[in-house]
Amino acid sequence: MNSENYININKESWNNRTDAHLKSEFYDVAGFLKGKSSLQSIEMSLLGDLKGKKILHLQCHFGQDTLSLARLGATVTGVDLSDKAIDEARKLSQKMGVHADFICCDLYDLPDHLSGQFDIVFTSYGVIGWLPDLDRWAKIIAHFLKPQGQFVFVEFHPVVWMFDEKFDKIGYRYFNSGAIIETENGTYADRDAAINQQYVMWNHSMSEVVNSLLKNQLEIKALDEYDYSPYNCFEHTVEFSPGKYRISHLDNKIPMVYSIVAHKKDSLV
Repeated sequence: MNSENYININKESWNNRTDAHLKSEFYDVAGFLKGKSSLQSIEMSLLGDLKGKKILHLQCHFGQDTLSLARLGATVTGVDLSDKAIDEARKLSQKMGVHADFICCDLYDLPDHLSGQFDIVFTSYGVIGWLPDLDRWAKIIAHFLKPQGQFVFVEFHPVVWMFDEKFDKIGYRYFNSGAIIETENGTYADRDAAINQQYVMWNHSMSEVVNSLLKNQLEIKALDEYDYSPYNCFEHTVEFSPGKYRISHLDNKIPMVYSIVAHKKDSLV
């Protein structure tokens, strides 16, 4: 599958999801407009004080986290492949009276659409699976970070993506074996949504993630794993503590999320 095909397929798939997501309880846009933050405690503990910070938010969907960061005093630019999602992010920004800049483009093409460097590059939850090449991803992060700037990354654990949809059996290889082409009905935010579509993803092992960062001027300061998801976005989950979800029949036996904090080195060694 060539790059143009996967980009077009995935752009259409995220355009299709956007309306359903805006209406869903999962994203709770009404609560968000009243002041609820969309950021989770995991990333909040890693980001620190954001007042006056310049942040680049990669793969921002329709901008809730971007605007939550802006509410905390940061100057934020959000980037996403979906033109529908970016249009809605801009509308949400205007409705809230909270400013953020939004760019619609393929992540790998971002240097053609944006200049300057940032104090923090942030991306989270269900993002790298849409990208075939993590070396190029890490190069983008390093390109836009100031020297000693901070990369904050929270993602679903690669072990999660080994399972089939119902978490009954291992259905996929842990390591990157190329494109995984799937068809879905509904969406993780609304399983009854009138959506039937194709999408393309890649599995990425922990070593692939870590080595891509290390090869591109990024020094890892912390790597942590969590035995729960802060989002109820999988099948057969149980909320064992407020805002913390596990697969009911797997309990705490698997990691579900991991986080990385890295700093950009002053120069290549």
